[in-house]
Amino acid sequence: MVINAVAFDHADPSIFTVLTCPSLKPGVAVADFVIFPPRWSVQEHTFRPPYYHRNCMSEFMGLIYGRYEAKKKRFLPGGASLHSMMTPHGPDATTFAAASTLPLEPERLANTMAFMFESCFSVALTEWSLTKCGTVDKEYHTAWSSLVSHFDPQWKSPSQDESSRASSTETGGSSGITR
Repeated sequence: MVINAVAFDHADPSIFTVLTCPSLKPGVAVADFVIFPPRWSVQEHTFRPPYYHRNCMSEFMGLIYGRYEAKKKRFLPGGASLHSMMTPHGPDATTFAAASTLPLEPERLANTMAFMFESCFSVALTEWSLTKCGTVDKEYHTAWSSLVSHFDPQWKSPSQDESSRASSTETGGSSGITR
């Protein structure tokens, strides 16, 4: 069976859920356990790595072996990350730059296995894990420090431009809307 995004965008991680504990609220899980096994990445005209986002759930992610597609250098096997509810996260700056310029050819994400545990409850680190274990990456936040904004509020996709011209032609160019 093939499961993944095949046309555009990074697939929602929920398609890889292997265990779930539903809550009384429909669509909200007390806990989901997700694995990211080897798979194909074939989406066209899009950004393939996991996108920048926030969740209404806490996300604990770990890498068992291989490389994680959103942080290939800093997220090492045996490592884990915790993004509590509504904490923004996504690919590091290096991954963003590479994924924004690489040709979009089918790519096999092989020799990798990651997992994610999500919960609608808040998850926190213990005092021991923060101060005594000695493995916390205190510079984790710097993975995003060199990102540059590419937002252009004036940008329109070619299809938006074509549809604007088409509707303007159909109405005789007099829409009454100032652009």
